[in-house]
Amino acid sequence: MIRFVRGHLASADAEGVVVGMGGMGFHVRVSDTTRAELPAVGGEVVLQTHLVVREDALDLYGFGDDRERRLFEALLGANGVGPRMALAICGLGTPEALAIAIGNGDAAYLTKASGVGRKTAERVILELRDRVGVAAGAGSGPALPVTPRSAARDGLVALGFASDEVDAALARAVGDLDEEALVRHGLATLGR
Repeated sequence: MIRFVRGHLASADAEGVVVGMGGMGFHVRVSDTTRAELPAVGGEVVLQTHLVVREDALDLYGFGDDRERRLFEALLGANGVGPRMALAICGLGTPEALAIAIGNGDAAYLTKASGVGRKTAERVILELRDRVGVAAGAGSGPALPVTPRSAARDGLVALGFASDEVDAALARAVGDLDEEALVRHGLATLGR
């Protein structure tokens, strides 16, 4: 997987940017948040990336820092949120501001993103509140803490289970279990 690209900013348009390096140009889709931080055309740029592989395309999404990339990946785990919608949500503000909005259940803030309606915003909040939410006034702590439960959830979703089924299965886990034990519990509960 391509985890970052470093080169010169060859061009920028509404679809994304082109990063030139090694005689090649890589088209990278970026959020409005990242776009605002980019240098002028010709300047050096480093973007953390996430590669989305589809039947008919390979799309590279780029972010100004790892926090935004992790938020994007968390958003992809929500039902009904594809890469373009996740990128639009990331473009609303900093990862910390988005984590606070999710933590506070601020659906109106999320609906400002292109293509995000009220129901989708509420679903994102419901599915991601425990994983990315930071309560207002809690300071600027890490926006996306990785816990054994969130890591197990990500692993089970990656295995093809629906996120709502995984959440229900993990909710039945009792005690202070590590990631491996939570995955085993999830697999047993989900029938694999």
